Amino acid sequence: MVLPPAQKNRAGGFILEKNSSVVLSGKEGPSSTLFRNRVFQAIIVSGLFLQIGIWIRNFAVLLFVMDETNGSAFAVSMISVAEFAPIFIFSFIGGTFADRWLPKKTMVWCDILSAISVFVVLVALVFGTWKVVFFVTFISAILSQFSQPSGMKLFKMHLSAEQVQAAMSVYQTVFAIFVVLGPMIGTFVFQSFGINISIALTGVAFLLSAGSLAFLPRDYKMEEGTETSLLQEMKSGIKYVLGKKELSLLGLCFMAAGLGVGFIQPLSIFLVTEQLGLPKENLQWLLIVNGIGMILGGAGAMIFAKATPPQRLLVFGMLVNAIGMAVMGLSTNLWITLLAEFFSGLTMPCIQIGINTLILQKTEEAFIGRVNGILSPLFAGSMVITMSLAGILKEQFSLVAIFEAASVMFIVGLICILPIYNQKIKEKTEMAGSKIN
Repeated sequence: MVLPPAQKNRAGGFILEKNSSVVLSGKEGPSSTLFRNRVFQAIIVSGLFLQIGIWIRNFAVLLFVMDETNGSAFAVSMISVAEFAPIFIFSFIGGTFADRWLPKKTMVWCDILSAISVFVVLVALVFGTWKVVFFVTFISAILSQFSQPSGMKLFKMHLSAEQVQAAMSVYQTVFAIFVVLGPMIGTFVFQSFGINISIALTGVAFLLSAGSLAFLPRDYKMEEGTETSLLQEMKSGIKYVLGKKELSLLGLCFMAAGLGVGFIQPLSIFLVTEQLGLPKENLQWLLIVNGIGMILGGAGAMIFAKATPPQRLLVFGMLVNAIGMAVMGLSTNLWITLLAEFFSGLTMPCIQIGINTLILQKTEEAFIGRVNGILSPLFAGSMVITMSLAGILKEQFSLVAIFEAASVMFIVGLICILPIYNQKIKEKTEMAGSKIN
């Protein structure tokens, strides 16, 4: 829930000023005012620069490691471990600090430090071993655990409930656009300029993101004399999640989905090279088709999400993606694989919007960072476990078996959400019954 002006947020220490035009402009008027909201504009522009940097980094590192190791499945899986292990290790800590620190300052400094770390790794890459490229992903992934929950907190503070759902749809559509453009940009930059220039451009993109966030409204003043210890706030965050049925079930769903994604995340490139018998560079076309589906799905979600409970969006997205994974694992035909990728992408926004909307709807502003910091490690930790095993499992079992196992995990995650599938309808029914009585 969004705090009214002048009400205190005890956990984070923010005070909403009475004359804050930013807050009021985000609260008043129809949802069409969303694109005139200063916070929304800054975060979206920052997200654009971040996506450019991330996709250049991801494809440059992937293709570079493939070349250096002659396609080692273990080395490729370690890239994903470097990206997602920090989520498991640092997300809860980062989320707790996000409830304590000033969100704008946190996000700006995280992008600046990410850029600095990229340039340090670039120097090490030039004068040292190629293996330092793993640290480009690892360090920026750590810093994002402090920055990302701060962005969610700003959405919660400055947007109305109606605008939050629309904002999440637009935000996911931006990601979807880069699923299409990102692979082409990343592959082009690496093949044209090599790993050193690719890493340098990643650092520049992070600096531009920090510059965009400088246009965020000034952080609110910190409340004095109300801070509790970090350990106490962590404990209260755990109790809060366990006390909320929806958040607890969402955590179980996260764990199952994480196990499934971890199986296939590092092995997608082998779907191209082994299952379809195509050169490794063709991975970008599968991602492009998936991204086109995500763009269309994001547009559809913006239209239908308002009238559809988020848990239903989540269940639908999980089901279609489970089917898509099963088909991709079995298919040896390019067009069938592309069709499965398209429908998986088409319903992916349902999963993303459903999850984010559930978190924001069911969580008080004071706990957003910690709830995000608790749920994300459940997903990332499960993912890292299966990612770490993916390269080994590929040598012991077929690629088909691994993709089918991932599909089963998504079905398990779907089952975890079923207890709250009709929750909104039940609440309305109970309210109607009380009025009659």
